[in-house]
Amino acid sequence: MKLSDFAFEVPDELIAQYPVNQRDESRLMVIDRKTNSIDHKIFHDIYDYLNEGDGLIINETKVFPARLFGIKEKTDARVELLLLRQLEETMWEVMVKPARKVRVGNRIQISDDFGCDVIDNTVSGGRVVKFDYNGKDFFELIDVVGKSPLPPYINREPEEIDREKYQTVYAKKVGAVAAPTAGLHFTKELMDKIVKKGIKIIPVVLHVGLGTFRPIKVEDLSRHQMDSEFYEIPEESAEQINQIKQNNCRIVAVGTTTVRTLETAANADNMVKPGSGWTDKFIYPPYQLKIVDALITNFHLSGSTLFLLTCAMAGKDTMRKAYQEAIDNGYRFYSYGDAMFIR
Repeated sequence: MKLSDFAFEVPDELIAQYPVNQRDESRLMVIDRKTNSIDHKIFHDIYDYLNEGDGLIINETKVFPARLFGIKEKTDARVELLLLRQLEETMWEVMVKPARKVRVGNRIQISDDFGCDVIDNTVSGGRVVKFDYNGKDFFELIDVVGKSPLPPYINREPEEIDREKYQTVYAKKVGAVAAPTAGLHFTKELMDKIVKKGIKIIPVVLHVGLGTFRPIKVEDLSRHQMDSEFYEIPEESAEQINQIKQNNCRIVAVGTTTVRTLETAANADNMVKPGSGWTDKFIYPPYQLKIVDALITNFHLSGSTLFLLTCAMAGKDTMRKAYQEAIDNGYRFYSYGDAMFIR
């Protein structure tokens, strides 16, 4: 498989810059793999496509304001840091901008009593930094000084609205630098309604990091290496998922991060193992999913690992047809955009 086989163009005006006012009022494209049909709905209609006995698997990761701005000592150059993952209590892997100005040994001051020293480079072009600060819990401090890590295709500065809207209503476990965007469409009221229909909502965690969004830079897909991201599947969640599969009901994943979590934990019997760890699983055609039967997802970047995962599930030709129909019908793309249900 070649990267160029999965390329397409999205008009700039279709890239969503803001969320819809009501989360579940975004549009929903429904793709039926058996009939190869496409229907156009509103997201709250997802209720009609979920069946009693299904399991709806959600990613409970919580986005934290991972963008920090500081001043490099001695030169007073302004530096941006994007926190990627915590290595030790005060040590983090970060991306820096502009990277050419930040070297090992540099000191970056973020506020009067909060700064970091650059102690190493990473193979992916980032840096390892060691923070020092007084008193507060690290994430409490980040909540004060950090900014929401909006994706680069949102051409504006983060606003107060993003602290709420760029977060799922069920987010619990802090650790993501980007939202699992398929989950942004759910409201608490819609989730309550789904549960009353006899559908289990089952949590897992994958802390979304650079692995999900790093661009593929090689034409030969087998040579692309995903960055590792932390995942966790509680024992109770694994038991519920396996019981649903044994009952021949569907596992419906909310988002590509949830798919990667479940497929990472699949055993030889196509059941899910509980546990936690790091995953660099890259799912692309002709991979056959072992756990997931249906997927709720957003419309993704051309040639991205996320788009390739949907192609593994529905087929490249089906997905290209669906994306063209989305463009023709003015669907909103990417993180704050509309949704798709592949069943």
